[in-house]
Amino acid sequence: MQILVAPNAFKGTIEADYAAQIIAEALQAKYPQATVVQCPIADGGDGTCSLLGKALRWQPHTVRATDARGRNKEATYYYNAATHTACTDISSVSGIRHLSISERDVWSASTFGTGQLIVHAVQRGAQHIILGLGGSASVDMGLGILQALGLRLYDADNQLIVPFSYRWLERVAAFSAENLQSVGKITCLCDVDNLFFGEQGAIPVFAPQKGLQTVDRQAFTDNSVRIFGLLQQINPALMDKPSFGAAGGIPMGLSAFYQVEIVSGATYFFEAVQMERLVAQSDWIITGEGRYDCQSESGKGCYALLLLARKHGKRISLISSGSPEELAVSGFDDVYALPSLDFSAADITVQAVANMREVCLSIGK
Repeated sequence: MQILVAPNAFKGTIEADYAAQIIAEALQAKYPQATVVQCPIADGGDGTCSLLGKALRWQPHTVRATDARGRNKEATYYYNAATHTACTDISSVSGIRHLSISERDVWSASTFGTGQLIVHAVQRGAQHIILGLGGSASVDMGLGILQALGLRLYDADNQLIVPFSYRWLERVAAFSAENLQSVGKITCLCDVDNLFFGEQGAIPVFAPQKGLQTVDRQAFTDNSVRIFGLLQQINPALMDKPSFGAAGGIPMGLSAFYQVEIVSGATYFFEAVQMERLVAQSDWIITGEGRYDCQSESGKGCYALLLLARKHGKRISLISSGSPEELAVSGFDDVYALPSLDFSAADITVQAVANMREVCLSIGK
């Protein structure tokens, strides 16, 4: 029997590769004669390009860059010299996971550090940049990335806006792209299809968790509309479209200046690691994520894996938390429910791992 262990990340607690290791160890102990294959998955969310780079054995490069508040930290991108392709996650340096709740501020947060990684990769020879858009800390429409690439931002007094300066987003009045660095192609891996504007857009849906206060929502929206108008002056063909709301509008801002391809993160990842072949070769697939619900059916990795398993007539099991009602109708052959976690607890990761190990004891019963 061959068992494919292919979990997604358990957001905020266990990375996908560590979850795969925990599940695989439990299964190997229970079924010593089985062949257990690990292939942790991602769908454009936090950590997608890290998993992709490791799975494809691209060369990792760790460099110093700035986080969303301008502090120096180490971040990694992966490079394939044969294809001149680099990949990195927005969350690697510009992620919300690097900020405390009190540090979250959409008016001042910036993706500048991700732009620094792109510059480093381009200087190494990259002609194609792949960005995993999950877990961003900003709603800056990618202007921070563009600043790092050479776009100059000016205020109403024609003064140059310095990256990470106080409430820099509301002061943007003009752009100069004369020194913008050339990038051949940019591919954005997404796990959401929200527009940037509208009731289901980036501002009402994602900005509150990044520090936007309810009282500031209209002002921030008006500011974003104004900046979007500036982008349209540079690229009159630019229009809001699905997935432009991902990662605080990064695909939208980059599309004003570069050739940008937006693709489903799950589809791209699955094709890159030949997931369908692995599913076809396996007798049983085990996947999982932090919380499986109705939103998981719109581009998330576990649901994409479920569809592949159904296509090939394979048994597939899910490990996840979530409402019993939604888990019951999820379509998986087996569902192993994780207990709820207190995300304010200091030992949340320790508890999450303990819960995972406990649930693994019941797999296959």
